[in-house]
Amino acid sequence: MELGLVGLGKMGGNMRERIRRAGHTVIGYDRNPDLADVDSLKELVDKLKGPRAVWVMVPAGAATQATIDELAELLSPGDIVVDGGNSRWTDDEKHAEELAAKGIGFVDCGVSGGVWGLENGYALMYGGDKENVAKVQPIFDALKPEGEFGSVHAGKVGAGHFAKMVHNGIEYAMMQAYAEGWELLETVDSVTDVREVFRSWQEGTVIRSWLLDLAVNALDEDEHLEKLRGYAQDSGEGRWTVEAAIDNAVPLPAITASLFARFSSRQEDSPQMKMIAALRNQFGGHAVESTK
Repeated sequence: MELGLVGLGKMGGNMRERIRRAGHTVIGYDRNPDLADVDSLKELVDKLKGPRAVWVMVPAGAATQATIDELAELLSPGDIVVDGGNSRWTDDEKHAEELAAKGIGFVDCGVSGGVWGLENGYALMYGGDKENVAKVQPIFDALKPEGEFGSVHAGKVGAGHFAKMVHNGIEYAMMQAYAEGWELLETVDSVTDVREVFRSWQEGTVIRSWLLDLAVNALDEDEHLEKLRGYAQDSGEGRWTVEAAIDNAVPLPAITASLFARFSSRQEDSPQMKMIAALRNQFGGHAVESTK
């Protein structure tokens, strides 16, 4: 299958490589010419045979809107656009309507896997009509992890990004719990090797997880996280999760508290946020701030 891929950053570039390894043709465009296969969106569309499929992997909001607006003018009826960035689900509904007016299909896809996805595969949550999903199913199959699980047709347009949003909200709360436990262990005098306590939890405990493995990786690199400033950014999905909970009268005390904890990191050098920052860097390659 042929695919146009727009956005070749940390995620998009690795996704291009994984899809190519599965035997598909990928033509990539990025504003950075050193990463791109073509010089413009128009050239990307011109190089694809119809019916075309274009996967958008750019930041949510204005960048995604501008890309979809341009594609709407370049693509033809029967083509399809997949938004694999972290767009808000309400934007998906708008984009689907805009493209449908020109006979172009739309699928939204939440993607999880970070910098590890090239080798391990990406967890995929997608939304849209079955007919549109079927058109890009070979790409979903190429990106997903090996085995039975790792991808889901979550529902209608917007469901994929909504599911990914909730996934990230849960991620916020899990990271916060590890961070709080780590700070408490670091604070007391009786525990003399916090890193090895975390390592001991990797087998045989109910709290073992990939995030715990990544926490141990981070502690192996910097045992007391002394090189990190206790500051952690939030990328939007946590806020959207809390807002959706309010709209639907669903109590989310743990996720909400974890979001507000990130806000507190901007007021002081929070020890807990050192662990949050370390974990975000480990799984997603997100930038960290040094103490120096």
